[in-house]
Amino acid sequence: MVIYTVQPGDTLYQISQRFGVSPQRAIIDNSISDPRALPPGQGLLLLTPAVTYTVRQGDTLSSIAGRYGVTVQVLLQNNPQLALLPTLHVGQEVVIHFTAGKRRRVTVNGYAYDYISTDILRRALPYLTYLTIFGYGFTPEGRLLPPDDQSLIALAREYGAVPVMLLSSITEDGNFNSQRASQLFNDRALQDRVLLNILAVMDQKGYEGLDVDFEFIEPQDSAAYLSFLENAAGKLHDAGHFLHVDLAPKASDAQQGLLYESHNYRALGEIADSVLLMTYEWGYTYGPPMAVAPLNQMRRVVEYGASVIDPAKIQMGLPNYGYDWILPFERGVTRATAIGNEYAIDIARRQGAFIQFDSTAQSPYFNYYRDGLSHVVWFEDVRSIEQKYNLMDEFSLVGGGYWNLMRPFQQNWSFVAARYNILKL
Repeated sequence: MVIYTVQPGDTLYQISQRFGVSPQRAIIDNSISDPRALPPGQGLLLLTPAVTYTVRQGDTLSSIAGRYGVTVQVLLQNNPQLALLPTLHVGQEVVIHFTAGKRRRVTVNGYAYDYISTDILRRALPYLTYLTIFGYGFTPEGRLLPPDDQSLIALAREYGAVPVMLLSSITEDGNFNSQRASQLFNDRALQDRVLLNILAVMDQKGYEGLDVDFEFIEPQDSAAYLSFLENAAGKLHDAGHFLHVDLAPKASDAQQGLLYESHNYRALGEIADSVLLMTYEWGYTYGPPMAVAPLNQMRRVVEYGASVIDPAKIQMGLPNYGYDWILPFERGVTRATAIGNEYAIDIARRQGAFIQFDSTAQSPYFNYYRDGLSHVVWFEDVRSIEQKYNLMDEFSLVGGGYWNLMRPFQQNWSFVAARYNILKL
């Protein structure tokens, strides 16, 4: 595996020849929309197959997998072009293994709304241990507010991903509601009704675990929140399910702010079977231009998290998106536009931008002009993703959790599959 930064004047053919990689393979792994125009500064993932198989008459993915002692999911990971193809074709080349050795086994969690594109989801599912579906709210009476999740659960099962139910304080208007969360935490009868309804849905639909995502918890509810989670964990465990909790990105126990104060890392880590450190949104819609998940800031959160929570329980949050800001930034006025990482590359290509890489944030960015306005884009690519996984490896975290799966990012998936054994339960 090679990660290469495109230099001015490079062509895809030249790069492919230099590293002994098929141009078609490079196009697929990097989702290159125009092979004739690579933006200078673009990070490319270049994978070299070690073992391949040429499809014969009567072959299926299952028969090929059995012949080489791998799973169908591994074949789908190594051959992303197969995700949307219903059948194999005689003469088609299937990659069995790449030359790069696997570092270790990791779990991969991905979050998705119920309106996700089926094609995008199918492309991601071979690489997922868990699919967490956003999300269930609840009424003051304890009735659940469900998403349209049946088809997503079925797809998760088809690709060997564990479907996970998500509970939050999202109300009918789609916003987090601290008052409704407080009501749940302080009313044991309401808790029991909500949890009873959750268990019924899990049994009916086939969910295996519950992801709890409560944000903006009032400080006076801290103890009640822990009590609720203890109640939830007990009921879930009795029914054979697991509890996963999402944590705001704290760098110390004393961190101030409504988002952080009620997230007691040590206590939450003891109650939950696993946690997600939400290590993203430093760069955000209404904030100044910067990396969404700068590595220096992520490191502070991971260092603290791993000091008080078992690293084998920790998933590190990973952003599958970037932002496009119009300059100059004016607080209270400027509103960044969320974009996909693949789309960011297309903007750079169309606008003739030179992609730069920030050494502190370990993230790519570029500037461009359109309609007389100056823009800056911060996003993720294989180089920034590699550094994030290096951080996971350094602290022996169990894996990563992607917010979210709504946009394609094949470069990321191909990198993870080439470097790690992705756990399928």
